[in-house]
Amino acid sequence: MTRPLDWIIVGGGPAGLACAIEAKQRNLEFWLIEKGCLVNSIYHFPADMTFFTTPELLEIGGIPMIVSSEKPKRLDGLKYYRRVANDFELPVKYHERVISVEGQENDFLVQSRNRLDQKQEYRSRRVIIATGYYDNPNMLDIPGENLAKVSHYYSGCHPYFQKKVAVIGGQNSAAETALDLYRNGGAEVTLIHRGEAMGREVKYWVLPDLNNRIRRGEIKAYFSTTVKEIRETEILISTPEGAKSLENDLVLAMTGYRPSVRFLERMGIEVDLETCIPKHDPETLETNVQGIYLAGSVVSGKMTNRIFIETGRFHGEQIFKFFTKEGVPVSAGS
Repeated sequence: MTRPLDWIIVGGGPAGLACAIEAKQRNLEFWLIEKGCLVNSIYHFPADMTFFTTPELLEIGGIPMIVSSEKPKRLDGLKYYRRVANDFELPVKYHERVISVEGQENDFLVQSRNRLDQKQEYRSRRVIIATGYYDNPNMLDIPGENLAKVSHYYSGCHPYFQKKVAVIGGQNSAAETALDLYRNGGAEVTLIHRGEAMGREVKYWVLPDLNNRIRRGEIKAYFSTTVKEIRETEILISTPEGAKSLENDLVLAMTGYRPSVRFLERMGIEVDLETCIPKHDPETLETNVQGIYLAGSVVSGKMTNRIFIETGRFHGEQIFKFFTKEGVPVSAGS
């Protein structure tokens, strides 16, 4: 019987890459398995997106990120992480989705499906889950949410030109989407949020801009309001003044994202029902299932403002510092 790999790393975002670098530097045997392309979530960000951070805070593996402007853009990030994967010669399985992880420490069976829908199997001593949350939007669970006019993702303003667009949500993604649609997209924007005001986590340089647009009537806003139904040419909302019907062409439900709870629970990982935070040791990042670890934003469940690339990139170091160079575990705190 073929001896198991040292690690399987699930997810090829920055946190997964950081873990792969640590394994590579220790000459361990592993595969990084990614359901899409490299840094798949960043690839699906808006095409002209700018990271509101400096390049050095996105760096992993000691490789500098060199960009021509103060803040890197999406394309800078894609180019940088391609370079990282090449420079470290990381073993990656692309367009392969992990469907189950079974077994116990030192003998996990990881099953996946490749792009041809062929079943793949790997044996591994340990597993790191670095799957993020971007594939799992928080649903509204209202009639009409499945209409073609509704999206939980925003890739750019062009398709919304001269359209009546409802943006649902009260955090960063909703605020930035509403501003981009107004400023660059030529759309008639209505912002709808169930809270009394935009969330406290909205970036400090974005919130005043949005509030000014709302005060001037350039962006219509309904607070303490919920969407009750989405129809082809209108949406029905419940406001403090009563029910209203708004003319509408398109809906962007920017209501946030969460990790795949079912995927985690099938492994035996306990997940808090309210926060979607998987049970784990905050020092070692090991879950309640011995031998399965977490990295990146999946650590924070629905609290997506807690873990960013800037912090998740250190999770590889955090996990592997409790292992010797040969991959033998050592006790936390020793």
